[in-house]
Amino acid sequence: MTKDADPADFRRLLGHFATGVTVLTTRAPGGGPAGMTVNSLASVSLLPPLLSVSIDRTADVHDVLVHASRFVVNILDAGQEGLSRRFAQSESDRFAGVGWHPSTDGEPVLDGALAHIECEHFAVHPGGDHTILVGRVTGGATRGGSPLLYYRGGYTGLGPG
Repeated sequence: MTKDADPADFRRLLGHFATGVTVLTTRAPGGGPAGMTVNSLASVSLLPPLLSVSIDRTADVHDVLVHASRFVVNILDAGQEGLSRRFAQSESDRFAGVGWHPSTDGEPVLDGALAHIECEHFAVHPGGDHTILVGRVTGGATRGGSPLLYYRGGYTGLGPG
């Protein structure tokens, strides 16, 4: 039987892979906005256009996101570290004082995001202590700027080009 890597070693190893930082948003069952920071975004397919995100099963908005019919992936700008930290915490109202507007389908889009990707729920798969949510991309928009990155346990940005 193969032995699993130690969790601390696994975390250290993957820490050397820079990832973009996103906030996943949707509407909660009562109609209000809900969301959380996620850095596990991956392209799955071009035809149809699919992406995946992994959501910690212990996250307070896990069930809301997994059962939502639609969601938005907000790709954060280099200046939005504060938003990433805010949406990574367990707060009762992460959206208090945060600028956002509805997408074409009414889902929350964070103001100032580098890009946003609108998705409809496509599939859900178990993934250890996470749930893998697959979304079918239905739209989105981009703007100029630089991405917020996460690398070796901290936030960073792209160096001068």
